[in-house]
Amino acid sequence: MHIVVCIKQVPDSAQIRVHPVTNTIMRQGVPSIVNPYDLFSLEEALRLRDRLGGAVTVVTMGPPSAVESLRKCLTYGADRAVLLTDRFFAGSDTLATSYALSKAIEKIGAAFCAPDIVFAGKQTIDGDTAQVGPGIARRLGLVQLTYIQKVVACDTAAGTLTVERRAEGGTQTLATRLPCLVTMLEGVNEIRRGTIQDALRAARAEIVTWSAAEAGIEDVTRCGLRGSPTVVKRVFAPPPRAEKAATVDVSGRPAADADALLDAVVARRPALATDLATLIAGY
Repeated sequence: MHIVVCIKQVPDSAQIRVHPVTNTIMRQGVPSIVNPYDLFSLEEALRLRDRLGGAVTVVTMGPPSAVESLRKCLTYGADRAVLLTDRFFAGSDTLATSYALSKAIEKIGAAFCAPDIVFAGKQTIDGDTAQVGPGIARRLGLVQLTYIQKVVACDTAAGTLTVERRAEGGTQTLATRLPCLVTMLEGVNEIRRGTIQDALRAARAEIVTWSAAEAGIEDVTRCGLRGSPTVVKRVFAPPPRAEKAATVDVSGRPAADADALLDAVVARRPALATDLATLIAGY
């Protein structure tokens, strides 16, 4: 089994800066980390590899410094890493990013082995759009399984994957044929520490690096700012709330405390009473 995991090197969310003219994120001088959502997908891919055999390839698009995030993934146990880097990719939105990554995954399939499963993080902490994973699936013609909370079973002989998907009002159990693309929810697993052997291997590993041309991207106008129709008109920090928290005096009895708290909340938000009545009526 060959599993490809798409990761992204993102700026530490506590130190994000935005360019005042282009409204794009300024990454120079800002500490970078592996997108936390991607680590849940990476761990799930590694667990499947450990059970069923095969290899896990991590791929990212970014500046040359993104190689450090790829090495971090290798220390967790990934088998190989691919970096897609070129000045043509600068300023890519989700449309351009999904196009470039889909081309890179096609090249990975040709260079190594066609992937059975492509994993991607649910979203990134710098963009929060949750569009790149589905965009890759659409371009590659893959069935997309999003917001997955558990991989129930994977039958390599039958070429099927069964998962649990969190949906509004409950959980869906879905089965599909491979290949497919999966985005995992946060908190469904915990990334492993990795072994000393993996850490030593990661330090010595050769990161496969492709430019746009080497990845098979013939039309570079579909990459970077030129291939990004998204326009960010304004970026701003939300203003601090002027309204202070209210203190509710309760008697110490659980039932009375709950009633007093609910009455206080409804008094401040009258529309909430109608919403609660509608919700209760639905059950």
